[in-house]
Amino acid sequence: MLVPLAFKRQTIDKPLWLLAGDVGGTKVNMALYRADHTGLHAVRQKKFHSDEYKSLNEIVRSFIGNEAIPERICMAVAGPVMDGKVDITNLPWHCDSNALSKELQDANVVFINDLEATAYGLAGLHADELCILNEGNLALKGNIGIIAPGTGLGEAGLFWDGTRYHPFACEGGHCVFASQTQLDFELYQWLKNKFDNISWERLVCGPGIHSIFLFLTEAKQMKVAANILQQMETDDPSAVISEHALAGDCVVCTKTMELFTGYLATEANCLALKYKATGGIFIGGGIPPKILPLLQTPAWLERFFDSDRMQPLLQQVPVRVLLNAKTALLGAAYYGAYSMER
Repeated sequence: MLVPLAFKRQTIDKPLWLLAGDVGGTKVNMALYRADHTGLHAVRQKKFHSDEYKSLNEIVRSFIGNEAIPERICMAVAGPVMDGKVDITNLPWHCDSNALSKELQDANVVFINDLEATAYGLAGLHADELCILNEGNLALKGNIGIIAPGTGLGEAGLFWDGTRYHPFACEGGHCVFASQTQLDFELYQWLKNKFDNISWERLVCGPGIHSIFLFLTEAKQMKVAANILQQMETDDPSAVISEHALAGDCVVCTKTMELFTGYLATEANCLALKYKATGGIFIGGGIPPKILPLLQTPAWLERFFDSDRMQPLLQQVPVRVLLNAKTALLGAAYYGAYSMER
Protein backbone atom coordinates (compact mmCIF):
# COMPACT_ATOMS: atom_id res chain seq x y z
CA MET A 1 0.00 0.00 0.00
CA LEU A 2 1.50 3.31 -1.14
CA VAL A 3 -0.04 5.21 1.81
CA PRO A 4 -1.09 3.34 4.99
CA LEU A 5 -4.73 4.38 5.38
CA ALA A 6 -7.10 3.79 8.26
CA PHE A 7 -10.09 1.61 7.37
CA LYS A 8 -12.66 0.05 9.67
CA ARG A 9 -11.50 -3.36 8.46
CA GLN A 10 -8.33 -4.42 6.70
CA THR A 11 -9.65 -7.67 5.24
CA ILE A 12 -12.90 -8.91 3.69
CA ASP A 13 -14.45 -11.97 5.31
CA LYS A 14 -16.51 -13.05 2.30
CA PRO A 15 -16.76 -11.87 -1.33
CA LEU A 16 -19.10 -8.96 -2.02
CA TRP A 17 -20.28 -6.87 -4.93
CA LEU A 18 -20.10 -3.11 -4.82
CA LEU A 19 -20.86 -0.21 -7.10
CA ALA A 20 -18.51 2.78 -6.96
CA GLY A 21 -19.01 6.14 -8.62
CA ASP A 22 -17.15 9.40 -9.08
CA VAL A 23 -19.68 12.18 -9.62
CA GLY A 24 -18.38 15.47 -11.01
CA GLY A 25 -19.63 18.53 -12.80
CA THR A 26 -18.56 17.24 -16.22
CA LYS A 27 -18.65 13.45 -16.04
CA VAL A 28 -19.70 10.54 -13.86
CA ASN A 29 -17.51 7.43 -13.78
CA MET A 30 -19.19 4.22 -12.61
CA ALA A 31 -17.64 0.84 -11.91
CA LEU A 32 -18.83 -2.49 -10.59
CA TYR A 33 -16.31 -4.27 -8.36
CA ARG A 34 -16.00 -7.68 -6.82
CA ALA A 35 -14.15 -7.53 -3.53
CA ASP A 36 -12.66 -10.57 -1.83
CA HIS A 37 -9.69 -11.55 0.32
CA THR A 38 -7.34 -10.91 -2.63
CA GLY A 39 -8.49 -7.30 -3.07
CA LEU A 40 -10.69 -5.28 -5.43
CA HIS A 41 -11.43 -6.48 -8.96
CA ALA A 42 -13.13 -4.17 -11.50
CA VAL A 43 -15.76 -6.09 -13.47
CA ARG A 44 -17.05 -3.31 -15.75
CA GLN A 45 -16.85 0.45 -16.01
CA LYS A 46 -18.64 3.22 -17.88
CA LYS A 47 -18.37 6.98 -18.22
CA PHE A 48 -21.47 9.19 -18.38
CA HIS A 49 -21.65 12.85 -19.39
CA SER A 50 -23.30 14.67 -16.50
CA ASP A 51 -25.21 17.22 -18.57
CA GLU A 52 -27.00 14.45 -20.47
CA TYR A 53 -28.86 13.29 -17.34
CA LYS A 54 -31.30 14.88 -14.92
CA SER A 55 -30.01 13.18 -11.78
CA LEU A 56 -27.45 10.83 -10.30
CA ASN A 57 -30.23 8.31 -9.62
CA GLU A 58 -30.94 8.13 -13.35
CA ILE A 59 -27.29 7.31 -14.08
CA VAL A 60 -27.11 4.67 -11.34
CA ARG A 61 -30.26 2.96 -12.66
CA SER A 62 -28.88 3.09 -16.19
CA PHE A 63 -25.60 1.49 -15.13
CA ILE A 64 -27.20 -1.29 -13.08
CA GLY A 65 -29.81 -2.04 -15.75
CA ASN A 66 -31.43 -5.43 -15.23
CA GLU A 67 -28.60 -6.81 -13.10
CA ALA A 68 -28.86 -7.49 -9.39
CA ILE A 69 -28.41 -4.47 -7.14
CA PRO A 70 -24.89 -4.59 -5.60
CA GLU A 71 -24.56 -5.21 -1.87
CA ARG A 72 -22.91 -1.82 -1.35
CA ILE A 73 -22.97 1.45 -3.27
CA CYS A 74 -20.45 4.21 -2.59
CA MET A 75 -20.56 7.47 -4.52
CA ALA A 76 -17.75 10.04 -4.49
CA VAL A 77 -19.58 13.35 -5.00
CA ALA A 78 -18.29 16.85 -5.75
CA GLY A 79 -19.51 18.99 -2.88
CA PRO A 80 -19.98 19.02 0.91
CA VAL A 81 -21.87 15.93 2.08
CA MET A 82 -24.20 16.68 4.99
CA ASP A 83 -26.28 13.87 6.48
CA GLY A 84 -26.08 11.91 3.23
CA LYS A 85 -27.21 14.86 1.12
CA VAL A 86 -25.26 17.08 -1.27
CA ASP A 87 -25.85 19.69 -3.95
CA ILE A 88 -23.28 18.85 -6.61
CA THR A 89 -20.87 21.71 -7.18
CA ASN A 90 -21.01 23.02 -10.76
CA LEU A 91 -24.07 20.86 -11.52
CA PRO A 92 -27.79 21.47 -10.71
CA TRP A 93 -28.28 18.14 -8.93
CA HIS A 94 -29.48 17.57 -5.38
CA CYS A 95 -28.41 14.08 -4.31
CA ASP A 96 -29.75 12.15 -1.34
CA SER A 97 -28.24 8.81 -0.36
CA ASN A 98 -31.39 7.80 1.56
CA ALA A 99 -33.60 8.54 -1.45
CA LEU A 100 -31.27 6.55 -3.73
CA SER A 101 -31.32 3.68 -1.23
CA LYS A 102 -35.12 3.55 -1.21
CA GLU A 103 -35.22 3.68 -5.00
CA LEU A 104 -32.90 0.67 -5.08
CA GLN A 105 -34.86 -1.55 -2.71
CA ASP A 106 -33.18 -0.25 0.46
CA ALA A 107 -29.68 -0.87 -0.87
CA ASN A 108 -26.71 0.01 1.33
CA VAL A 109 -25.74 3.47 -0.07
CA VAL A 110 -23.26 6.05 1.18
CA PHE A 111 -21.93 9.32 -0.26
CA ILE A 112 -18.47 10.70 0.47
CA ASN A 113 -16.80 13.84 -0.84
CA ASP A 114 -14.89 13.26 -4.08
CA LEU A 115 -11.59 14.59 -2.71
CA GLU A 116 -12.01 12.48 0.40
CA ALA A 117 -12.45 9.58 -2.02
CA THR A 118 -9.28 10.64 -3.83
CA ALA A 119 -7.50 10.43 -0.49
CA TYR A 120 -8.77 6.88 0.03
CA GLY A 121 -7.73 6.10 -3.54
CA LEU A 122 -4.08 6.62 -2.59
CA ALA A 123 -4.29 3.17 -1.01
CA GLY A 124 -4.63 1.60 -4.44
CA LEU A 125 -2.04 3.55 -6.42
CA HIS A 126 1.37 2.33 -7.53
CA ALA A 127 4.57 4.36 -7.66
CA ASP A 128 4.43 4.59 -11.46
CA GLU A 129 1.07 6.38 -11.18
CA LEU A 130 2.75 9.39 -9.59
CA CYS A 131 4.90 12.12 -11.12
CA ILE A 132 7.43 13.69 -8.76
CA LEU A 133 7.61 17.49 -8.76
CA ASN A 134 9.58 17.75 -5.52
CA GLU A 135 11.29 14.78 -3.90
CA GLY A 136 11.17 16.39 -0.48
CA ASN A 137 12.22 14.62 2.69
CA LEU A 138 10.61 11.18 2.60
CA ALA A 139 11.89 10.40 6.09
CA LEU A 140 9.50 12.96 7.53
CA LYS A 141 6.06 11.68 8.43
CA GLY A 142 3.07 13.95 8.81
CA ASN A 143 -0.20 15.14 7.40
CA ILE A 144 -0.95 15.10 3.67
CA GLY A 145 -2.79 17.63 1.53
CA ILE A 146 -4.58 16.98 -1.77
CA ILE A 147 -5.48 19.67 -4.29
CA ALA A 148 -7.29 18.84 -7.52
CA PRO A 149 -8.17 21.29 -10.30
CA GLY A 150 -10.75 20.02 -12.77
CA THR A 151 -14.21 21.38 -13.46
CA GLY A 152 -13.84 22.97 -10.02
CA LEU A 153 -11.11 23.01 -7.38
CA GLY A 154 -11.24 20.24 -4.79
CA GLU A 155 -9.15 19.96 -1.65
CA ALA A 156 -8.83 17.41 1.13
CA GLY A 157 -6.42 16.25 3.78
CA LEU A 158 -5.14 13.15 5.52
CA PHE A 159 -4.35 13.34 9.24
CA TRP A 160 -1.35 11.28 10.36
CA ASP A 161 -1.90 9.61 13.77
CA GLY A 162 1.60 8.17 13.94
CA THR A 163 0.64 4.88 12.32
CA ARG A 164 -1.99 5.47 9.65
CA TYR A 165 -3.63 8.24 7.65
CA HIS A 166 -7.23 9.37 8.19
CA PRO A 167 -8.76 11.17 5.16
CA PHE A 168 -11.06 14.13 5.67
CA ALA A 169 -12.94 16.40 3.30
CA CYS A 170 -12.79 20.18 3.16
CA GLU A 171 -13.98 22.99 0.89
CA GLY A 172 -10.77 25.02 0.89
CA GLY A 173 -11.02 25.68 -2.84
CA HIS A 174 -13.82 28.12 -2.09
CA CYS A 175 -11.65 30.33 0.13
CA VAL A 176 -11.12 33.87 -1.16
CA PHE A 177 -8.43 34.35 -3.79
CA ALA A 178 -5.52 36.52 -2.62
CA SER A 179 -3.75 38.70 -5.18
CA GLN A 180 -0.01 39.24 -4.82
CA THR A 181 0.91 41.35 -7.83
CA GLN A 182 -0.60 44.32 -9.65
CA LEU A 183 -1.69 42.00 -12.47
CA ASP A 184 -3.35 39.68 -9.95
CA PHE A 185 -5.24 42.62 -8.49
CA GLU A 186 -6.39 43.76 -11.91
CA LEU A 187 -7.58 40.23 -12.65
CA TYR A 188 -9.43 40.20 -9.32
CA GLN A 189 -11.16 43.48 -10.13
CA TRP A 190 -12.11 42.24 -13.60
CA LEU A 191 -13.60 39.06 -12.13
CA LYS A 192 -15.40 41.06 -9.44
CA ASN A 193 -17.53 42.61 -12.17
CA LYS A 194 -18.74 39.11 -13.07
CA PHE A 195 -18.96 37.26 -9.74
CA ASP A 196 -19.89 38.19 -6.18
CA ASN A 197 -17.13 36.10 -4.63
CA ILE A 198 -13.69 35.49 -6.12
CA SER A 199 -12.45 32.20 -4.73
CA TRP A 200 -9.43 30.15 -5.72
CA GLU A 201 -11.87 27.92 -7.61
CA ARG A 202 -12.70 30.82 -9.93
CA LEU A 203 -9.13 30.60 -11.26
CA VAL A 204 -7.59 27.21 -10.48
CA CYS A 205 -9.92 25.04 -12.57
CA GLY A 206 -10.86 24.45 -16.21
CA PRO A 207 -13.26 27.42 -16.52
CA GLY A 208 -10.67 29.48 -14.62
CA ILE A 209 -8.17 28.98 -17.45
CA HIS A 210 -10.68 30.46 -19.86
CA SER A 211 -11.41 33.36 -17.47
CA ILE A 212 -7.72 34.25 -17.26
CA PHE A 213 -7.48 34.11 -21.06
CA LEU A 214 -10.49 36.43 -21.46
CA PHE A 215 -9.00 38.87 -18.95
CA LEU A 216 -5.77 39.05 -20.96
CA THR A 217 -7.55 39.49 -24.28
CA GLU A 218 -10.33 41.82 -23.14
CA ALA A 219 -8.93 43.85 -20.25
CA LYS A 220 -5.24 43.77 -21.27
CA GLN A 221 -6.03 43.70 -25.01
CA MET A 222 -3.50 41.01 -25.86
CA LYS A 223 -3.92 39.74 -29.43
CA VAL A 224 -4.60 36.13 -30.39
CA ALA A 225 -4.28 34.48 -33.80
CA ALA A 226 -7.58 34.03 -35.63
CA ASN A 227 -7.11 30.27 -36.05
CA ILE A 228 -6.90 29.82 -32.27
CA LEU A 229 -10.09 31.81 -31.71
CA GLN A 230 -11.81 29.72 -34.37
CA GLN A 231 -10.66 26.52 -32.70
CA MET A 232 -12.09 27.75 -29.38
CA GLU A 233 -15.51 28.11 -30.98
CA THR A 234 -15.81 24.37 -31.52
CA ASP A 235 -13.48 22.85 -28.91
CA ASP A 236 -13.21 23.30 -25.15
CA PRO A 237 -11.54 26.73 -24.80
CA SER A 238 -9.45 25.74 -21.77
CA ALA A 239 -8.13 22.65 -23.56
CA VAL A 240 -7.27 24.76 -26.61
CA ILE A 241 -5.41 27.26 -24.45
CA SER A 242 -3.45 24.49 -22.73
CA GLU A 243 -2.64 22.87 -26.08
CA HIS A 244 -1.14 26.03 -27.53
CA ALA A 245 0.71 26.87 -24.32
CA LEU A 246 2.35 23.44 -24.45
CA ALA A 247 3.19 23.99 -28.13
CA GLY A 248 4.59 27.43 -27.34
CA ASP A 249 2.96 29.01 -30.39
CA CYS A 250 0.70 31.58 -28.65
CA VAL A 251 1.94 34.27 -26.28
CA VAL A 252 -1.49 34.78 -24.70
CA CYS A 253 -2.02 31.06 -24.11
CA THR A 254 1.45 30.80 -22.61
CA LYS A 255 0.78 33.75 -20.29
CA THR A 256 -2.60 32.30 -19.33
CA MET A 257 -1.07 29.00 -18.28
CA GLU A 258 1.79 30.77 -16.55
CA LEU A 259 -0.76 32.53 -14.34
CA PHE A 260 -2.86 29.39 -13.89
CA THR A 261 0.05 27.17 -12.84
CA GLY A 262 1.37 29.93 -10.60
CA TYR A 263 -1.95 30.17 -8.78
CA LEU A 264 -1.99 26.39 -8.41
CA ALA A 265 1.49 26.52 -6.87
CA THR A 266 0.46 29.28 -4.48
CA GLU A 267 -2.67 27.50 -3.27
CA ALA A 268 -0.73 24.23 -2.92
CA ASN A 269 1.76 26.22 -0.85
CA CYS A 270 -1.06 27.53 1.37
CA LEU A 271 -2.49 24.04 1.78
CA ALA A 272 0.89 22.63 2.79
CA LEU A 273 1.35 25.34 5.41
CA LYS A 274 -2.18 25.07 6.83
CA TYR A 275 -1.96 21.29 7.17
CA LYS A 276 1.77 21.23 7.97
CA ALA A 277 1.80 18.62 5.21
CA THR A 278 5.24 17.12 5.74
CA GLY A 279 3.72 13.86 4.49
CA GLY A 280 3.33 15.46 1.09
CA ILE A 281 1.11 17.36 -1.31
CA PHE A 282 -0.70 15.30 -3.96
CA ILE A 283 -2.02 17.16 -7.01
CA GLY A 284 -5.02 15.43 -8.56
CA GLY A 285 -7.83 16.42 -10.89
CA GLY A 286 -8.14 16.12 -14.63
CA ILE A 287 -5.94 19.05 -15.63
CA PRO A 288 -2.45 18.51 -14.08
CA PRO A 289 -1.60 15.22 -15.88
CA LYS A 290 -2.37 16.93 -19.19
CA ILE A 291 -0.05 19.88 -18.56
CA LEU A 292 2.83 18.13 -16.79
CA PRO A 293 5.60 19.95 -18.70
CA LEU A 294 4.21 23.26 -17.40
CA LEU A 295 4.49 21.99 -13.82
CA GLN A 296 7.89 20.30 -14.13
CA THR A 297 9.77 23.59 -14.07
CA PRO A 298 12.03 25.43 -11.63
CA ALA A 299 9.60 28.36 -11.78
CA TRP A 300 6.72 26.24 -10.50
CA LEU A 301 8.74 24.92 -7.57
CA GLU A 302 10.05 28.41 -6.81
CA ARG A 303 6.44 29.60 -6.57
CA PHE A 304 5.53 26.63 -4.34
CA PHE A 305 8.50 27.28 -2.03
CA ASP A 306 7.84 31.04 -1.85
CA SER A 307 7.01 31.56 1.81
CA ASP A 308 9.67 33.71 3.43
CA ARG A 309 10.50 32.10 6.79
CA MET A 310 8.66 28.84 5.99
CA GLN A 311 10.58 28.13 2.78
CA PRO A 312 12.89 25.56 4.48
CA LEU A 313 9.81 23.65 5.62
CA LEU A 314 8.18 23.69 2.17
CA GLN A 315 11.37 22.49 0.51
CA GLN A 316 11.04 19.29 2.55
CA VAL A 317 7.44 18.64 1.45
CA PRO A 318 7.18 15.91 -1.21
CA VAL A 319 4.98 17.00 -4.14
CA ARG A 320 3.42 14.45 -6.48
CA VAL A 321 0.97 14.62 -9.38
CA LEU A 322 -1.61 11.83 -9.51
CA LEU A 323 -1.51 10.31 -13.01
CA ASN A 324 -4.42 7.91 -12.49
CA ALA A 325 -7.51 9.85 -13.60
CA LYS A 326 -9.77 7.44 -11.72
CA THR A 327 -8.20 7.78 -8.28
CA ALA A 328 -11.47 9.08 -6.77
CA LEU A 329 -13.41 6.16 -8.29
CA LEU A 330 -10.86 3.75 -6.87
CA GLY A 331 -11.12 5.49 -3.50
CA ALA A 332 -14.91 5.16 -3.47
CA ALA A 333 -14.45 1.44 -4.10
CA TYR A 334 -11.91 1.11 -1.29
CA TYR A 335 -14.19 2.98 1.09
CA GLY A 336 -17.15 0.81 0.07
CA ALA A 337 -15.19 -2.39 0.57
CA TYR A 338 -13.30 -1.58 3.76
CA SER A 339 -15.14 1.19 5.63
CA MET A 340 -18.87 0.96 4.91
CA GLU A 341 -21.03 -0.66 7.54
CA ARG A 342 -22.21 -4.15 6.72
